[in-house]
Amino acid sequence: MTATKFVLPESDIPTTWYNVVPDLPKGLPPMLHPGTREPITAADLEPLFASGMIEQEFSTERDVDIPGPVLDIYRQWRPSPLVRARRLEQALGTPARIYFKYEGVSPAGSHKPNTAVPQAYYSKQDGVQRLTTETGAGQWGSSLSMACAYFGLECEVFMVRVSYDQKPYRRGLMETFGASVTASPSDRTEAGRAALAADPHSTGSLGLAISEAVEAAMHSGGTARYALGSVLNLVLMHQTIIGQEALLQLAMADDYPDIVVGAAGGGSNFAGLALPFLRRQLGGGPTVRFVAAEPSSCPSLTKGTYDYDFGDTAGLTPLAKMHTLGHDFHPPAIHAGGLRYHGMAPIVSALREIDLIEARAVPQTACFEAGVLFARSEGIVPAPESTHAVRVAVDEAIRCRETGESKAIVFSLSGHGHFDMQAYIDYFAGKLTD
Repeated sequence: MTATKFVLPESDIPTTWYNVVPDLPKGLPPMLHPGTREPITAADLEPLFASGMIEQEFSTERDVDIPGPVLDIYRQWRPSPLVRARRLEQALGTPARIYFKYEGVSPAGSHKPNTAVPQAYYSKQDGVQRLTTETGAGQWGSSLSMACAYFGLECEVFMVRVSYDQKPYRRGLMETFGASVTASPSDRTEAGRAALAADPHSTGSLGLAISEAVEAAMHSGGTARYALGSVLNLVLMHQTIIGQEALLQLAMADDYPDIVVGAAGGGSNFAGLALPFLRRQLGGGPTVRFVAAEPSSCPSLTKGTYDYDFGDTAGLTPLAKMHTLGHDFHPPAIHAGGLRYHGMAPIVSALREIDLIEARAVPQTACFEAGVLFARSEGIVPAPESTHAVRVAVDEAIRCRETGESKAIVFSLSGHGHFDMQAYIDYFAGKLTD
C-alpha cells in the first residue's frame, strides 16, 4: 500500500521547543522601549506578560522544555498529520511531491493553540485572573478562549470589526469557550474612542485591536495580562513543534523538502514549519527554499521597509526591528483577516534581510482559486489565510510540471475554513476583488 498520511504516535511529540535566536547568523536587534527608545528589559514587560513568557522572549537557549501540563493538552490533537497530497498532484499533472502539515485538526481548527496553551499556562502560574488579546479572523481568539477555559482564566477578545461582522460563528465559538468578544474599534478604550472619532465607520485593523487589548491589560490594576498570537520570539518558538514533527514524518516518508511554504501575516505559522528545517540547514544539512506567502494587499515582507516600528496602532507596545508598512497602515478588508497586519515577526524579517528565506505576495482571488482546487482534490476547505500557502505550493508544482523536475514541496495548511464559508460564497458570487 502506498502511504498517504504519516502519523506519529503520541510518544513522539517533541518535548522541547526550538529557539532559533542563538543560531541567527547576524543576531536579532533588541526591542526598544516606546518611551525611552532604549533596549527593553524584562522588567519593562512585567505589566504586560506572564513571567514565564518574558523569560522565553529573552531566552538564548536553543531547546526550551515544554511543561508537562502543556504536553498533556497538546496530546488532544498532536502530533498533527503530514499528508501526501496525491490527488492534488494528479489534478495538476505534476511530477512534484506535495505534502501538507495539517494543523486544522486542533479543537480550535488551526495552529494557534500551539502557543495559546502555554501562554495561558504561564499566566495561570503567575496567578493572573484574565487575559486580554486581539484577533483578526478569529483563529487566535478562538484558541486563546479555549486555552483560558482549560486553565480557568477569563478571556477578553478585541476582534477586528470587519471580521466581527464577517464571521459571527467564529465569534460564537469564542463565546462558547467563555470569552467576551468586543468589536474593535470600540468605545471601551482611549485607542478605540480615538479611532471612532476619526472614522465612525472604521473597519478596524489588527494593530488597532492590539492597542485596545494592551490598554485593557495595563489598566486592569494588575489582574490581567496580555497574550499575543504571533510576532514575538516566544510565539514563533512555540510553533516550532510543527516543523519538528514534520521532520520525523518526512523521514517516515523517506523524503525531504526542496521547498517549504507557509502563509505569513505576523510570521508564526510560517516560522513554525520552517525553522526546524532551517536549523538543520544551518548545521550543514540540505539546502531548502523557504517561501513566505503573504497577501498582496498587506505585503510587509515584499513592500515594507526594514525598520523599527510599533507593533500596534496607538504606539503602546515596544518597537521592534521588522519589515513594516507603518503602524498606522490601514489594510483593506480582505477575507484573510489573520494576515491583515502591518508588520512581520522580527525573526522572519531578519531572515529575509539575509536572504535565508524568500517572500511572495499573492492576490486574494488567486488564493481562493487555489483553495477551491485544493478542497475539490483533497476534501479539506482551507482557511482564507491558508490558501496563500496553497497558492504558492500549487504555483511551484506547476513550475515542476513545466520543467519536468520532481521536487518535494511541503506547506503548512494552518487551519480549516469551516467558519469562513461566507468568503467562499463571496468568491463564487464574484464579489471578491484584488
